[in-house]
Amino acid sequence: MSVRAIPLLVLAFLLYNAVVLTMGPEALKSDIFTVHLLSGGDWSFNWGDFILLVTLILLFIEIVKSTFTTTSTLIDHALSMVVFTAVGAEFLMVPQAATSVFFLILIAALIDVIGGYTIGIRVARRDLNIGADQ
Repeated sequence: MSVRAIPLLVLAFLLYNAVVLTMGPEALKSDIFTVHLLSGGDWSFNWGDFILLVTLILLFIEIVKSTFTTTSTLIDHALSMVVFTAVGAEFLMVPQAATSVFFLILIAALIDVIGGYTIGIRVARRDLNIGADQ
């Protein structure tokens, strides 16, 4: 099995659990850094923001990965469904996962599953059409 077959959103899932289980759910609101802006305001970047940033980057990579039609892509789609199921189960059953940050990870996993299958079907259909012209 190729490394490309591993759904990357599992890293966001693991990062959330690592932060919350080591520092507690209140750590999501603790600042990593604060920047004083030219407007005079202060922009604070906290652990919850960091986890969501990582999740969005990984979701983008997953969507790009779904444009390929290989065996590892099919395995990636199946494993993405497993990740979505695990994230959904944790959201429903673990009190520390009852946060907006974790809910948005759940939604990103759902988008990965739906987007991966949809894009995969469209790309496969295009490949079949191109092959039929020859």
